[in-house]
Amino acid sequence: MKILVSLLLSLCLSVTSWAGESAVPKLDMGKGGQCVKDTQWMRKNHMHMLKHQRDETVRKGIRGENSLKNCIECHASLKDDSVIAREDSFCVGCHRYEAVKIDCFECHSGKRKSAWLQQRNAK
Repeated sequence: MKILVSLLLSLCLSVTSWAGESAVPKLDMGKGGQCVKDTQWMRKNHMHMLKHQRDETVRKGIRGENSLKNCIECHASLKDDSVIAREDSFCVGCHRYEAVKIDCFECHSGKRKSAWLQQRNAK
């Protein structure tokens, strides 16, 4: 019995140390670059910032730099113009890693708008 317990304990410890090796998921960052806030702050607070901006936009008509659209424009993959298309897509990869449901894209598009569509809407 002691041998079985020892074996199980050592197995659990080895799995725990193996799982801890990948501290953060490998994400397709898109264009990336300078964000509106530093990385650690964004990891912890982006959802609050987006909710606040949503309220400003919907209730007051104020469209600021902290919009979901701006996040997608910067972080959509250069391969498929999306933040949600693949396992390593910017939003999906991080939310899966953290085991957090992502519901932004039930209403919003997860794709960057094409240059043609942006020009058409600007007219």
